[in-house]
Amino acid sequence: MKLNFFYLLALLSLASCSPRNLAYFSNMQEQGTYEEKVLNDTEPTIQAYDLLSITVSSLSREANAIFNTGEFIPAGSINDYSMTRNAAGTLAREGYLVNKDGFVNFPLLGKVEVAGLTKDEATEKFTTLLRKHLKEPIVNIRYLNYKVTVVGEVNRPATFTVPSERINIIEALGMAGDMTAYGKRENVLVLREEAGSRKMTRLNLNDKDILNSPYFYLQQNDVVYVEPDRMKQVQASTNTRTISIIASVTSLLIVLATRIF
Repeated sequence: MKLNFFYLLALLSLASCSPRNLAYFSNMQEQGTYEEKVLNDTEPTIQAYDLLSITVSSLSREANAIFNTGEFIPAGSINDYSMTRNAAGTLAREGYLVNKDGFVNFPLLGKVEVAGLTKDEATEKFTTLLRKHLKEPIVNIRYLNYKVTVVGEVNRPATFTVPSERINIIEALGMAGDMTAYGKRENVLVLREEAGSRKMTRLNLNDKDILNSPYFYLQQNDVVYVEPDRMKQVQASTNTRTISIIASVTSLLIVLATRIF
């Protein structure tokens, strides 16, 4: 009878522990190949407070020097990692900061609106405007502060710069050292600011359909938050005294049960 009672306790303990799905895309068949056309790899658009490198090449060296000096931005005014020292030894950033209204202040052209444009669209716009001043101008635009942030139940939460200006959520998690065992893969939150509005969506990374989500490819300044599961929350909220009380009560129940049976 005692043996049956302890078997019952063991079964109840196992039943209280629900299995966790720790695999990405777990609903994909283990054997075989999954293939589909990529439709959600859209090019990001320029947003307010982006820092842009805008270089101009033409047949005139003097004009090139004017356009390629960049804009002085006081150190610490925005969060980016492209720092240089000017001739005076003062920290500055070489680039053009998009202001809150979506404009950059460019030599000779003055304020040029770029927010909401892709890099290709902005390049075409600058090329058209510069043709009035230069012969056969060539414009190249890059982001200097393309970054994403990954926080929560990951091994190395941080903000990461992305030189390639293209990253998906799996790559971002890989840069953060992947999720811990407590991370809820079925409920990952992505925060995005776009066109003056803030959007939030939850993604299920256990499901292969995430590959088709417009949030699978991240945009600059996206924040990825990995929520902890209930077990981690219980561990965080339970102190040593509570654990001792539970252990004492459990021991008492076992003693009483052995005497009864």
